[in-house]
Amino acid sequence: MIRTFLFDLGNVLLHFSHERMWTQMAGVCGCAPEAMRRLLFEEKLQLQYERGEFSEESFRHAFEHRFGVRIDAGAFYRATADIFTLNAPMLPILRSLRGQGRRLVLLSNTCASHIRWVREQFPVLAEFDDCVLSCDVGAVKPEPRIFDEALRRIRCVPQECVYTDDIAAYVSAGRERGLHGVVFTDAAAWQAELAQRGLDRDH
Repeated sequence: MIRTFLFDLGNVLLHFSHERMWTQMAGVCGCAPEAMRRLLFEEKLQLQYERGEFSEESFRHAFEHRFGVRIDAGAFYRATADIFTLNAPMLPILRSLRGQGRRLVLLSNTCASHIRWVREQFPVLAEFDDCVLSCDVGAVKPEPRIFDEALRRIRCVPQECVYTDDIAAYVSAGRERGLHGVVFTDAAAWQAELAQRGLDRDH
């Protein structure tokens, strides 16, 4: 019996655009979008933020220091976080699983501003019993520490849990720990794969 569903957030429950993020952030910092992309992803400031190495305030201060400007906190928050759209077909699926008595746990590589924005703007997280977030744990998928924490939070043996993520390497890491892993493409394909594998049954 499947007791728990472990879901990724980005490109599973919500779509997002990194390009939109670095373009918006470049606008408030007064730099070229390509310079912002390099800073976030080649110099790995975004990864550090997702590991919880920055608070929201210290993340903004890092950019003020880098570019020698004062940045309005509200404008920076919106530029950093307003990058999501709801994957609408997944919301009724979450509610159906809850109605069946399944435990729902989020497992996400995310940062403080992104998860705050999601909580403020979308109804998705209200459906979850627990959230395992990289910025809280201090580790990112596929590192063992974050998966170890997820295994503690699912409150069942791994064989009673379905883990869904859009990144195949992360799903493989979950399968190595005994979870049923499903690589996400869209809601219809996800439901079809669960049915084919008999993972949609509530008994």
